[in-house]
Amino acid sequence: MRGAAGARFLADGFLSVVWAPPCAACDALLEQPTRGAVCAACWQRVELIPPPLCTACGLPLPAAPAGVHAGDCAACGDRPSGAAPLARQRAAGWYRGALRSVIRAFKYQGRRSLAEPLAALMRDAGGPLLGAADLVVPVPLHPRRRWARGFNQARDLALRLGPPVADVLRRTRYTRPQTALAAARRRANVAGAFELSYRGAFRMRHAIAGRTVVVADDVLTTGATLDACARALRAAGARAVFGLTAARVAPRRRRRSPPPPRARAARRLPAPTPAAPPAAYSCP
Repeated sequence: MRGAAGARFLADGFLSVVWAPPCAACDALLEQPTRGAVCAACWQRVELIPPPLCTACGLPLPAAPAGVHAGDCAACGDRPSGAAPLARQRAAGWYRGALRSVIRAFKYQGRRSLAEPLAALMRDAGGPLLGAADLVVPVPLHPRRRWARGFNQARDLALRLGPPVADVLRRTRYTRPQTALAAARRRANVAGAFELSYRGAFRMRHAIAGRTVVVADDVLTTGATLDACARALRAAGARAVFGLTAARVAPRRRRRSPPPPRARAARRLPAPTPAAPPAAYSCP
């Protein structure tokens, strides 16, 4: 062990001097290049989503009494049972700051070595979901985008989550990136965009029927993509579908509109005092 640690120390020193690679997230020079493309400081700045969490949507709950770790938020509690395509959702951290930079380096710069540490965050956040799952299904890319990017980031993550990976879904049409659309248009953009793979559709349906499936992706924004995948899987007979991502965009708080200004009451002026009648004029 000491020999391996010494060799890594020498390799880090050599690479830092000769190559001087920058951190994929903050561009600072890596002091330990052999330990990954992102520096330790950036990993420490990742904002994880802390419990207590809603058991359904995975969003943080208000402060709970001691010993209470989960429950349903107000929105999920009012929803009829089974109405949502996804039974449960989890994300490791908030899509901002260091985690956003890491995912963008992984996704758009081809830093595929980042799949393992990102998947480790997902395993920690989604342990109960993965423990109950029979299969993990990555969100598929359209062949055009898959060719342009060179890999499917969701599949790279899914392969490191533990349960068997099943590429049973395909995109039926090329869709615009969700990040380029307003929230109201994202569901329409991916509606009906996923179906069972045409290769051995009967075999795929047989593999899904009665199974608990986790749909894996890198980022959850509004949940429209995961919901569309879940609908296709449930139509194929999946018993339950969960969603698991490395990051999640924090929901915006609705700004309360300020109350209308109160109309100022008209200032009442005192009634004018009636003038005294002029004194009668008398001749001397």
